[in-house]
Amino acid sequence: MNAPTPPLKAAIVPVTAFQQNCTLLWCTETNKGALVDPGGDLPKLREAIRQTGVEIEKILVTHGHMDHCGQAGVFARELGVPVEGPHEDDRFWIEGLATAGERFGMEGEPFEPDRWLVDGDKVTVGNLEIDVIHCPGHTPGHVVFHHRPSKLAIVGDVLFQGSIGRTDFPRGNHQQLLDSITKKLWPLGGDTIFLPGHGAHSSFAQERRTNPYVSDAALA
Repeated sequence: MNAPTPPLKAAIVPVTAFQQNCTLLWCTETNKGALVDPGGDLPKLREAIRQTGVEIEKILVTHGHMDHCGQAGVFARELGVPVEGPHEDDRFWIEGLATAGERFGMEGEPFEPDRWLVDGDKVTVGNLEIDVIHCPGHTPGHVVFHHRPSKLAIVGDVLFQGSIGRTDFPRGNHQQLLDSITKKLWPLGGDTIFLPGHGAHSSFAQERRTNPYVSDAALA
């Protein structure tokens, strides 16, 4: 018997010199999709869209850092789609994208999201309904996208396999980041797979066992 088609599919497209994991996710029922954190390398993203044949209906942004959203506004304009996210506390990061781009030798363009997101919001992609979780610490306006039926979370730079997000940037806060992970992500369930902003995916259970920063043993 054939296995049922999952409601959500996702593909990772690493972009920029920072090898940031841009996620192309789509609803298998409708073939409508979203790009999460299209920070740059637009030709690469165009090719991923072409290969999958997905119809992009929006761009989602986890936080305002250059490698995650430097080209989000540009691509949204090109595709004729809205941008949703991050939380408005990251406005200062987005307003500074051009300056950040110059500093890193990348192209960055400030933009105004069509919708700032807050904790408890939902975003839709095709027939999918995705929960928005505000997880400050790495940046004040960082959000995580969680699709409960798929047990999948797109966590940006909050949590990584074996590590956590940096908090030495303006308005970063280490304790806030730890609280975001332990009080907002762990309750989603250990069997939740997460796609981080850089590097390999993992599960919350794996990180609770082995992550040197936020494992249960490390925080005991």
